[in-house]
Amino acid sequence: MPQLDRELLIRPGAASTRSGETIVVTPETCGFDYLTFRARRLAKGESLAGETGASELGLVVLGGSCSVESSEGSWFNFGHRAHVFSGLPHALYLPIETTFTVRAEADCELAFCYCRAELRYPAHLVTPDEVEVEVRGGANATRQINHILKPEFPAQRLLIVEVYTPSGNWSSYPPHKHDVHNPLEEVDLEEIYYYKVNHPDGYAIQKVYTPDRRIDATLTVRDGELVLIPEGYHPVVAAHGYDVYYLNALAGSARSMAASDDPAYAWVRQTWKEKDPRVPVVTRQMEP
Repeated sequence: MPQLDRELLIRPGAASTRSGETIVVTPETCGFDYLTFRARRLAKGESLAGETGASELGLVVLGGSCSVESSEGSWFNFGHRAHVFSGLPHALYLPIETTFTVRAEADCELAFCYCRAELRYPAHLVTPDEVEVEVRGGANATRQINHILKPEFPAQRLLIVEVYTPSGNWSSYPPHKHDVHNPLEEVDLEEIYYYKVNHPDGYAIQKVYTPDRRIDATLTVRDGELVLIPEGYHPVVAAHGYDVYYLNALAGSARSMAASDDPAYAWVRQTWKEKDPRVPVVTRQMEP
């Protein structure tokens, strides 16, 4: 498993700002067992053909709109938020052994979250009306969770959420981990954090550490970068003045989000008396 700062923080390649694959992580490149992640821009009218093979796929529209025709059905002109800070997501779940073609109806940015699987579940388009919005935490650890593929969603392993952390706030806090299979208290999940920031100068700080400090990394993360969470605690803070978004894809030993807090910091939950009024950051009403 990756342990050094440079191995946990993945920066985008030199893809065109208009179209092309900007970042890719596979089990072969990062040591994961299940997750593959690809971010890609498509210019209006451009198409991309692919197949899921031995993976289930969650296609999240980060911005713009697209259509998908596949061996499991067709879905036309979905997406519509201009970028992640302007509305709730559309996401398409495709099962294993599915061929598909994505066509950009407008310039768009897409996240392809693949997860190794053996079982076949129905394809399904998740619309903003189906996304459960949760305001989690309190005080300056208030953040927004958009649940896209929840544990209850009919899939084998893949779980997907979006998280919005307002300027100066903490997220994934108190620090939690999910690297031990001990249901119902905690399950062993590998995870990616794919970041977007509402201004090119903005950034987040993410710490990744294990109880024995075998991993102990403090990362500065900018727009379009990705952090691998193979194990350990992994809190985040948004730089003051900048709102931070990250897309989480998770998979592992059970279809659950059960996690355990770092006992040194769990006490802070009791101090939260009110929510940050800036949250939720995005709502359904923002949609055009």
